[in-house]
Amino acid sequence: MNAMSHPVEACPALVLNADYRPLSYFPLSLWSWQDTIKAVFLGRVNILSEYDRMVRSPSFEIRLPSVVSLKTYVQPARHPAFTRFNVFLRDRFACQYCGDGDDLTFDHVVPRSRGGRTTWDNIITACSPCNLRKGGRLLKESGLHLRSHPFVPTVGQLQENGRSFPPNYLHESWNDFLYWDAELEA
Repeated sequence: MNAMSHPVEACPALVLNADYRPLSYFPLSLWSWQDTIKAVFLGRVNILSEYDRMVRSPSFEIRLPSVVSLKTYVQPARHPAFTRFNVFLRDRFACQYCGDGDDLTFDHVVPRSRGGRTTWDNIITACSPCNLRKGGRLLKESGLHLRSHPFVPTVGQLQENGRSFPPNYLHESWNDFLYWDAELEA
């Protein structure tokens, strides 16, 4: 396929579940234009909105989809994966000691050297300076205090936090599908 007049790499499609909710908010459920076109031809999605851009091959042309919905409902995960990204998302990309959002890493509240485990209940987001300051000590030994205690988040809590961090690019055709359950202004 040959893209005409505009780099189509800048044309991802928002992917909605069969109930018209995004598969995820953060990271936002987006597919490349190639994956989207493939899903269209395989009959896996409905096209809900399109870009003004076309792709062409010798035998056909198609406007690039900007919003698609899956034809088959995908059951959302009941429990979020325990990943570094999801820990950062739970903690809103802020150090749980000082609130800074730069140079983030994660810290064991109870250090592994003291029997602490790598679990939702013992890992928090920390900036490198605070992490170094705490070292292998317990909180009471380090003089640091937690802004919030670690916990196992729900998928809904992570999605809600993700809405606070919109991606750098939002196409106007996505707005009706991203924030339909937000409270309306009077």
